[in-house]
Amino acid sequence: MKNPIILFFFLIYSFFSISQNVTISGTIKDSQSGETLIGATVFVKELKIGASTNVYGFYSLTIPAGEYTIVCSYVGYKDFLEQIKLNESITLNKELTGSDVVISEFKVEAEKGDENTKGTQMGTVELDVEQIKNLPAFMGEVDVLKTIQLLPGVQSSGEGNSGFYVRGGGPDQNLIMLDEAVVYNAAHLFGFFSVFNADAIKNVNLIKGGMPANYGGRLSSVLDISMKEGNDRSFHGDGGIGLIASRLTLEGPIQKNKSSFIVSGRRTYISELAQPFIKDDSPIKGSGYYFYDFNAKLNYQISDKDRLFLSGYFGKDVFTYVQAESGFTINIPWGNATAALRWNHIFSDKLFLNTTAIYSSYDFTFEGRQEDFSFGLYSGIRDWNLKADFSYYPNPKNTIKFGLNYTYHTFIPNNVTATQGDTEFDLGGAVRLYANEGAIYFLDDIEISPLLKLNAGFRLSTFQHIGPFKRYIKDNDGNTIEEIDYDKFQSLKTFVKPEPRLTGRYTLNETSSMKFGATLNYQYMHLVSVGGNSLPTDLWIPSTDIVKPQQATQLNLGYFKNFKKNAYEASLELYYKDLRNLVEFKDGADPSDGVNDNIDNQLTFGKGYSYGAEFFLKKSLGNLNGWIGYTWSRTMRQFDELNQGKEYPAKFDRRHDLSITASYNLGEKWTFGAIFVYATGNSITLPASKYFVEGELLVEYADRNSYRMASYHRADISATYTGKKFKEYKDIETGEIKKVKKKFTSSWNFSVFNLYNRRNPYFIYFDNTGNLTQGTLDVAAIQVSLFPILPSITWNFSF
Repeated sequence: MKNPIILFFFLIYSFFSISQNVTISGTIKDSQSGETLIGATVFVKELKIGASTNVYGFYSLTIPAGEYTIVCSYVGYKDFLEQIKLNESITLNKELTGSDVVISEFKVEAEKGDENTKGTQMGTVELDVEQIKNLPAFMGEVDVLKTIQLLPGVQSSGEGNSGFYVRGGGPDQNLIMLDEAVVYNAAHLFGFFSVFNADAIKNVNLIKGGMPANYGGRLSSVLDISMKEGNDRSFHGDGGIGLIASRLTLEGPIQKNKSSFIVSGRRTYISELAQPFIKDDSPIKGSGYYFYDFNAKLNYQISDKDRLFLSGYFGKDVFTYVQAESGFTINIPWGNATAALRWNHIFSDKLFLNTTAIYSSYDFTFEGRQEDFSFGLYSGIRDWNLKADFSYYPNPKNTIKFGLNYTYHTFIPNNVTATQGDTEFDLGGAVRLYANEGAIYFLDDIEISPLLKLNAGFRLSTFQHIGPFKRYIKDNDGNTIEEIDYDKFQSLKTFVKPEPRLTGRYTLNETSSMKFGATLNYQYMHLVSVGGNSLPTDLWIPSTDIVKPQQATQLNLGYFKNFKKNAYEASLELYYKDLRNLVEFKDGADPSDGVNDNIDNQLTFGKGYSYGAEFFLKKSLGNLNGWIGYTWSRTMRQFDELNQGKEYPAKFDRRHDLSITASYNLGEKWTFGAIFVYATGNSITLPASKYFVEGELLVEYADRNSYRMASYHRADISATYTGKKFKEYKDIETGEIKKVKKKFTSSWNFSVFNLYNRRNPYFIYFDNTGNLTQGTLDVAAIQVSLFPILPSITWNFSF
């Protein structure tokens, strides 16, 4: 060729043709149910590289053209091997078969078990739902939230309290999602049970350190829970009957191999069982409590590139109190509702899209009546959310995610009504607060070298408090000096905040690595409580011209190591978290007194910090498995208008927190489980002295949270007996004895909560006995405990 330019481009074209890359992409599913497998590995044996499936079972792997051995693997499933000659990009959808024991023919170096040391994320734990079911459960009810509180860095708020605390953050600083829909109150019966029915759950993922840029709106953690999609091959059911509740889950195909459904319900009935034993003349005859949950999900495979999901959750607690003699009645219902419509679309073998429309709500109602006088209180929150999340896989060393999110919030912080007969008291109109929240994000999970891997991201979030709204301007004495009215959609205050995120991993050797992280998060929604406990009565409020967004800066450093071919995982993580613009009620504030006032006028603002060390040792393979988690930490708060401006420990500040879990499979029929927990007692505020002045008893309190209750510790045990899962038959043609899975199987679960009957403290009150004038007055502190030793039995079945 005489033209040198043409010759140059010809050589370039020839070079790229020779070194052409091709892409393998597709979906990995369970062969029996058609459920997509999250975190399944597709591995190229010759290149020693691989990719993992996302939450929808999709993977993409770009490699040079050639002939390779492709291995698809997932924990608890038989490996799939195939020799493939790749000259062009292909779609490779595979179905894996479950196996009680998986024996690999060779070492898979990028298998899922390596994520503890190979991945960039810190403080991330993925829980196996089946393993959760093997652990002892309160009254036989398997509980996801109780299980994550056994992990280091996650603290229980205690018996009788909802919520949990992560690395010094409050219960409102945890983003809890069910199929991407936010769940604002995740507990039943004031925290004794969670709202998540384990039979309907597919995957549980907790992020408590180094939150990636695709998550936002909270400071401390993400609990991302995915529901099952429903069996698209055959009809199945699961259920259980226990002492206080029963549950039933049904799933099956709508159109075989194309669409499916799952519905799941649960309800308690302890009140109904107790009523016959309550005497007719009892002052609480007619009182009761129950809760129920209902989950439903549909999914439809439109084409190889498009899939629709529609899922929903509805749950409610209802407490009633009746005092027949006085005619006094109380009715307190509260609960969540969510709905999510998702569309998955595969643009190409490297670009995946998930678009979601979401509705979330939480409502709390208090209704009291005595004769012709009635009193009501109502609060809640409602969200309409639209989001789009893209995943791009340019090569095995680089995964890019980007997307956007918009939410329209309606806050109902506190509305009070009162009537007597035909008279309705004027307590002000219904108060509603409105806000827009949005974000865009970009992150890149990239392998810089064989030793160094980074997850670098950036999130730009915005929040806008809008009208209609009436602002009451107060003077220092609390008197209204001005009122300002804002029209519908008029902007009161807008915040725009950058949120950089960085985590990384440096490999030390084949089995160990160091990880580090630095993140900046903002939170525009706040949960405020009058009392020290977290209860359904707590109020959600937005950031306003008075309430600034909460801010958290977190630094993490950790050492991670695997032992014995990933059968054991160990880690030691150090963290420091700086918190700003924290929110509390002022001393003496009364949120129910909101007539001609704004609730944020009763708030005060402060800061805090937390630091600690977390140790985690986990065994996940073999007949004996479980984990040991230990946390040493310190969490402090400082508010100028509280505790005389002095620093004080947070209620959930605990020096020591220890959890030990274990489950053991004794053959095919028996499985045993055990839990032991120990935690430093909660800090509380108690009177320092009491004295009489002119016959009136006065109380002087010590510094805020300066007293600690006794330590909390407890042991639980369980035993599960499972009937035969297979039946034998004789093959007529060959004469062989073969096994086939039975259509109906069942098991019995026996558990004991609080095995050694520890009287753990719930709260402390003071009782006065004797007479002051006679010199016999005695003031005693009395500890109240909730649960003694509690045995339970549950019958579970599957068909």
